[in-house]
Amino acid sequence: MVRYKAALRLAIRKNKRETEIDFLNITALLDLMTIILVFLLQSMASSATSIAESQDLTLPRSVMSDEPAQEGVRVTISKSAILVGDGSDPVVELPSRESLMQSGLDARHKRSGQPGDLYIVPLANALQSVREFDKRLRASRNLDTSTSEAIIVADAETPYRLLIEVLYTLGQCEFGKYHLLVRKSDSG
Repeated sequence: MVRYKAALRLAIRKNKRETEIDFLNITALLDLMTIILVFLLQSMASSATSIAESQDLTLPRSVMSDEPAQEGVRVTISKSAILVGDGSDPVVELPSRESLMQSGLDARHKRSGQPGDLYIVPLANALQSVREFDKRLRASRNLDTSTSEAIIVADAETPYRLLIEVLYTLGQCEFGKYHLLVRKSDSG
């Protein structure tokens, strides 16, 4: 009997294996990881920040600063008029919002006399004198005189067409940098 028990213990020791963890379901874990991987790949592929830049496509760099710019001519687009600088004399009296949304500013204010033209002559005339003054000021400060800055203060309900006409006229008058003045959101 002693010999039997010793042989039994020896057989148990020889046949003893390490215990396996057979209760972990690796299939479910792999399924979950695959779903997460697909989700991450999809969200990264549709993100605007993942656009590849090349020689053909170079994205512009932001020039946003903490404080709004103080330099530049102020162009105000109110509900009734377009003003240049700090003056209260309107450069252009605006018609009703409905007609502005349809065809923009009246053709009599346009360079070609056509309603499809984007160039606003009275605004350009006012901007030319401001641009000449800014050129002299920039030259005296040894700054770049090739372009000027404009701060656009527009009413929240300004029609898109009118805003485009003002921006186009600014560009034609050698104003190359624009600051759109907005009010900070209360939620942010």
